[in-house]
Amino acid sequence: MLSTLIEQGYGEPEDLNCAEKILYGANEVYQLGLTPEALRIASGFGGGMAIGSVCGALTAAIMVLGILFVKDRAHESDKIKILTQELFDTYREQMGDIDCNPLKNRYRREDIKCRDVIAKAAAALDTIIKKEQEESQHA
Repeated sequence: MLSTLIEQGYGEPEDLNCAEKILYGANEVYQLGLTPEALRIASGFGGGMAIGSVCGALTAAIMVLGILFVKDRAHESDKIKILTQELFDTYREQMGDIDCNPLKNRYRREDIKCRDVIAKAAAALDTIIKKEQEESQHA
């Protein structure tokens, strides 16, 4: 699962930001088939879009949800909205916030940077994906 990959330091040797770690890692774990060019879409979302806003790990997790659960566009159903809300609610409940600056202030450590913050986002994403896959198998 993605959270295990992140916990093991995925993307650290390559100096990937939080959003890149989630998208690149999910591309491997969930076999999304994204090209190197497509993966670069996450580059500007690290550090809460460089202004300390919504955590880049969460914004990349939303990208993954879109890839997996949107057929053509977001407005075709409420699914992406519901899954995004679930992601944010779960993460906020566990971490106390969804914004980069407060998360960094609370959890960032010099030795592992934001690994724990990113791993929690990955775990929330893993849980949603697993639940959705199980539901689709029983449908």
